[in-house]
Amino acid sequence: MDDYNTESFVNRDDPIPTIILNTSSQPPTPTPSPSHKRNESHEYHSDTEAPSRSGGLRGRFSALKGKARIQDHLVEKLLAQVVPLDDAEIPQDDPSLGRTTKPNFTLPTMSNNFRRFNARIGVVFVFQARVIRLLAWRHPTHTLSFLAVYTFVCLDPSLLPLLPLVVLLVSVLVPNFIARHPAAEFSLSEEAVGYSPDGPPIAPAITVKPVKELSRDFFHNMRDLQNCMEDFSQMHDAIVKFVVPRTNFSNEAESSALFVILFAVCMFMSIAANVMPWRLVFLVAGWAATCIGHPAIQRQLETAHKKHVQPKEEKAMTWIEKWIERDVILDSAPETREVEIFELQRLSGAGEWEPWLFSASPYDPLSPARIASERPVGTRFFEDVQPPQGWEWSEKKWALDLWSREWVEERIITGVEIETEGERWVYDIYDEQTEKIGVVDASASNKADNTDTPKRPRPSWEEGEDGDGRRGEWRRRRWVRLVKRKFISRDAVS
Repeated sequence: MDDYNTESFVNRDDPIPTIILNTSSQPPTPTPSPSHKRNESHEYHSDTEAPSRSGGLRGRFSALKGKARIQDHLVEKLLAQVVPLDDAEIPQDDPSLGRTTKPNFTLPTMSNNFRRFNARIGVVFVFQARVIRLLAWRHPTHTLSFLAVYTFVCLDPSLLPLLPLVVLLVSVLVPNFIARHPAAEFSLSEEAVGYSPDGPPIAPAITVKPVKELSRDFFHNMRDLQNCMEDFSQMHDAIVKFVVPRTNFSNEAESSALFVILFAVCMFMSIAANVMPWRLVFLVAGWAATCIGHPAIQRQLETAHKKHVQPKEEKAMTWIEKWIERDVILDSAPETREVEIFELQRLSGAGEWEPWLFSASPYDPLSPARIASERPVGTRFFEDVQPPQGWEWSEKKWALDLWSREWVEERIITGVEIETEGERWVYDIYDEQTEKIGVVDASASNKADNTDTPKRPRPSWEEGEDGDGRRGEWRRRRWVRLVKRKFISRDAVS
């Protein structure tokens, strides 16, 4: 019982390669006893703990750690000079929302977190390796057992909540109990089970601890993490290469055809989803996906793909392209719209109209800008007026809108005088109250309003043919021009 210890349980299940230094001076490795073989799964000895190499390897690892610290400081100083990180430029979590503030990027923090992460990620790679072995039919009995469980769950989905509980019992609790009650080291007359369920535990509990830095398992994790990043990058690039060109409308005909097909499938599924045999569908899909991983079936699929699929693949793609070109009709002419601009002029002190600017708003008497006593916003010259973003001019020149009455009525503009002939200006109606200076007597105003002389109602707008008479401070007229959507080629998109 002295062979058992409280060392951590290694979260790796693949064999660890042995690295021998100074083979000429190393004594031969002693053959482990049977009891030691049984306890290999419960204890771990890294390179740094081997008594025969403790001095040399520990010294080298200490030197490597010292060099790594110096390199971290140097690279951190270099990054601080080249790419200074400002706390104000990085969005921080709001502590008032119950979230803790995250630290900014620093090389020591990044290095420390990576080492801690790499020391604990081994269990994920172990699970990944077991799933691969299961789907690759390395042990057919394990794969068939998985398919049996999957079949029961598909036929009776109410068993799905039971599945994680059974996995916890069988895969966690039972192995841990057997580890604390191992089988006896000597032979018994009755060997019903491989462990001793009676009596107190005779072995320490299995614990899962991070692997030691610069150990074999630590470098195994780094190797698997490196390969996992490469696999993810390749999968990401393959998905982007296959999906994005067909869904980003760089080829509008192909993306439109895909949209029509998906829309038809959505319509069909919205009607037939409640009558689909989903249990049978998931059962057949799971069995098919698992059976495809069998080596014999994979060889048959590769042979069938070379003989039957590849010769007809180009023919099928040609037929799809012809169908898209024949049935998917796109608008050849770009969309056109009419844009407007208002030419504003202001009455000067000498009684002359002076050009002011071109604005997107008519700046009428009851506009929010006039009520707030704000100046109109715009540009002084026609050449400075630009089309909307994503559009370009379809006509060479601006055209004067001769139907000034229509756009005044559409905007429900009041207090203006419309010029139906000539240059089609729309003037502000002159208001005598603007000429009064000082405080207006309210009683005098009421007496004037109560006179017997009937007051002529003031129209919302008036029509005039000439430029005579007294008018307000501003006048405006409307100019229009056509724009069309700007065409962007496929090369520019890609």
